[in-house]
Amino acid sequence: MTSAPPIILTKLDLQRLERLLDSLDDYGPAAEALEQELSRAQVVERSEMPAGVVTMNSRVHCRDEGSGKDYHLTLVYPHDAGKEGTVSVLAPVGTALLGMSVGQHIDWPAPGGKMIKLTLLAIEYQPEAAGDPF
Repeated sequence: MTSAPPIILTKLDLQRLERLLDSLDDYGPAAEALEQELSRAQVVERSEMPAGVVTMNSRVHCRDEGSGKDYHLTLVYPHDAGKEGTVSVLAPVGTALLGMSVGQHIDWPAPGGKMIKLTLLAIEYQPEAAGDPF
């Protein structure tokens, strides 16, 4: 990762993600990347989470600046990944999105060594802003 914008997490997301990491049988590079992101996050109460920040179960609109391709993705826990339009928080792009604010971008290594510059254009749905429990 060459660029790491500041990120914000809710206390609840942090606790759930730490439990996820503790439960993994295979603690590989994906888990290490997520752990690094968690360690640098600003942690806030759910009620203090700004609406324009990616939380778990947020649906986002982002763009790969290199290709110009737009994506509409929902950031999910690994057991919910695999459905169209979902991305696991353990996937490199999922880890990159977690805690980002609208307008931020991140450079992230893709398979094959290519770097992707991903810009967060909008939060289409955020559980905290909607008052949802997840």
